[in-house]
Amino acid sequence: QVQLVESGGGLVHTGGSLRLSCTASGSIFSVEKMGWYRQAPGKQRELIATITSGGSPTYAESQKGRFTLSRDNANNKVYLQMNSLKPDDTAVYYCNADIIARWGGGFRHLELWGQGTSVTVSS
Repeated sequence: QVQLVESGGGLVHTGGSLRLSCTASGSIFSVEKMGWYRQAPGKQRELIATITSGGSPTYAESQKGRFTLSRDNANNKVYLQMNSLKPDDTAVYYCNADIIARWGGGFRHLELWGQGTSVTVSS
């Protein structure tokens, strides 16, 4: 079974920082693109940033400046460093990944989502 597991969410005051982590595990051949999205109450899920295995992060225009995406290819991890947090950043944050899994003697492409980690920023 291939899965994504997130951690690092929590409650923080305005101006604080959090670092989210996401690990892909299971019968993995390779992990292609990884990224983070978020969904605030009553709103649609929105992109924060993505990164390919050999590239630099690409940020949604609205997310540039306070958030930093990084990746540990050797351990199939992706991180989101969030600084200067605001109440508007309150949301459930989801990890997403494109994975080539070992599957029945061959390979299979999977697009997976993590279960989400909740971030609450108090004013």
